[in-house]
Amino acid sequence: MKQELFFSSKDISLITGCSLRQLQYWRDKEIIVPLIMGTGTGKTIYYSFVELVEVSVMVYMLSVGLNLEMVQKILNDLREKEPSFTDADFKKRFMVIANDGTVELLPYQREKAIELLEEEKTIVPLWLDKVHSKLSSILTVPD
Repeated sequence: MKQELFFSSKDISLITGCSLRQLQYWRDKEIIVPLIMGTGTGKTIYYSFVELVEVSVMVYMLSVGLNLEMVQKILNDLREKEPSFTDADFKKRFMVIANDGTVELLPYQREKAIELLEEEKTIVPLWLDKVHSKLSSILTVPD
């Protein structure tokens, strides 16, 4: 039986490059809610692997120039359409089409991507297999 991994806010920040302040903002706005939140001063907050993947997706999408509203929509679309996207063995690839302040999440299709580029649409690759591969390489503990 595989043991569930939990990560502190500091762990999440170190793994993803997301600031502690950003994590707190996302908690406050209920964009990404940690699995376990203590109460009182000095409360300990723990994120599950699911939230680690969600934060990784958020950080990546923001890093390519999408705004928070767009990234929230993409994350919500993933949660709704592909609820298993946080599973470590999830291999699907997507493309995010950004156009006039809107975003659309589509399955990655090379020919469709080329067609959209020729129409001068902005396409952002979201290859979740790469996200998981990166996380796996960070989290793998040598024997």
